[in-house]
Amino acid sequence: MDALTAANLEFARTHPGERADRQPVHVMYGGAHLFKRDLSRKSGALAERALADYAPDAATFAPALEIPSTLAESVYSRVVEKLRREPVESFCLDFEDGFGVRSDAEEDATAASAALEVASGFADGTLPEFIGIRIKALTEESKKRAFQTLERFVNTLLEKTGGRLPRNFSVTLPKITVVEQVSALADAIEGLGVERMELMIETPQSLMLLPRLIEAARGRCEAVHFGAYDYTASLGIASATLLHPVCDFARSTIQIGLAGTGVWLSDGATNILPVAKHRVARLTGQMAAENRATVQAAWKTHYRHVRHALNNGFYQGWDLHPAQLPARYAAVYTFFLEGIDAASERLRNFIAKAARATLVGDVFDDAATGQGLLNYFLRAINCGAIEAKDAPELTGLSMEELRSGSFAKILEGRKVVA
Repeated sequence: MDALTAANLEFARTHPGERADRQPVHVMYGGAHLFKRDLSRKSGALAERALADYAPDAATFAPALEIPSTLAESVYSRVVEKLRREPVESFCLDFEDGFGVRSDAEEDATAASAALEVASGFADGTLPEFIGIRIKALTEESKKRAFQTLERFVNTLLEKTGGRLPRNFSVTLPKITVVEQVSALADAIEGLGVERMELMIETPQSLMLLPRLIEAARGRCEAVHFGAYDYTASLGIASATLLHPVCDFARSTIQIGLAGTGVWLSDGATNILPVAKHRVARLTGQMAAENRATVQAAWKTHYRHVRHALNNGFYQGWDLHPAQLPARYAAVYTFFLEGIDAASERLRNFIAKAARATLVGDVFDDAATGQGLLNYFLRAINCGAIEAKDAPELTGLSMEELRSGSFAKILEGRKVVA
């Protein structure tokens, strides 16, 4: 009995279940040297311009992405509203692939100047809700440079903000091959006062080591990201997309390895960007038509990739360009709006079933399913797919119950003492 108790308690510690706090639907990556404090606003303006140029209304946008006609107006209006209100939910300043190979002096200078931009955005309230940096890999070739950038960036930021970090600040580690790289980063960020790290699974070795990597993070791992293109290249696949079978295998393996741990999952990026083919001041009619077709085709590809991820339980992914945002949010909103009626009915019935079980003294041990349904609505509210004011009618729950984020607490609050 004692041995079972110890094992059960340890499992409960390492597998607390799905989290109810907000997960961003995407993370936008960009070179650290390009980051400015008002990046989110500018990204939204660029995304709106892309919509105006290549899909100025729902009647144009929906067929291009194959959004159901019954949802066309709702999805389009929500996308426009989102681009004006909160175009970027999460941003990662990249000191790896998006930064390129630069001298130590240049990277030192960028680490400091980028930290000052983040500090200014922090003071102004213009930062995305989630923000962080990606350092270089902790291999023999780049470990010293990675730690030097991390230390310079965080210390500069803390000095400018009076010792405060943005609430959802994290450090992302790429190209992991051995467990010790994760434990070394955990040591480093603990010394700097950083609470969160995110891990990239983009090598076969890291995929097989995933449970050990999470353990090495010592409770600091916020999310795991799938890096599709490095992963497929390491398997000898020269050209692959996010829909390649080996990517599905990797995502499923990550999902299995992290089930119940509370660590978020994130899909990779669509590397076909919605950028005009012709960029000249005077466009002919044919050139304009080719630009529209190019951008809409890229949107459709991105939309398909995001829907594939959502259908398979990956609620977050990467974006690499502001013009990808319309397709990202269109896919997210269509996904939630298509399923909202069925999810509403399931949640109402599930709560009723659970309440009856507690009233008659029966055992109701499927709270994980109820939490999953609750989280579906919380995700839909957080991203803007549905408005918070509409949630009580859809779910049968009060706003106080929804804000608790806990299915178990909702059931406890609904118990009736005979």
